[in-house]
Amino acid sequence: MNAEKKKSEKTITVEQYRSGAGRTKEVKTTLDALGLGRIGKRKELPLNPAVEGMIKRVSHLVKIVK
Repeated sequence: MNAEKKKSEKTITVEQYRSGAGRTKEVKTTLDALGLGRIGKRKELPLNPAVEGMIKRVSHLVKIVK
């Protein structure tokens, strides 16, 4: 049943296009929590308020692809 629920969830693809080097610890840990950490890395994430907040925190380093 969980597999069916996951298919119906909306997702968003995020790509990191700027480096996290020299940023605060909070920004670096947020990138890590999103599964990013390298320039050019993409991650498909569920669209929920927690993920939206993390993307907002690092919006200057990532872009939404899809």
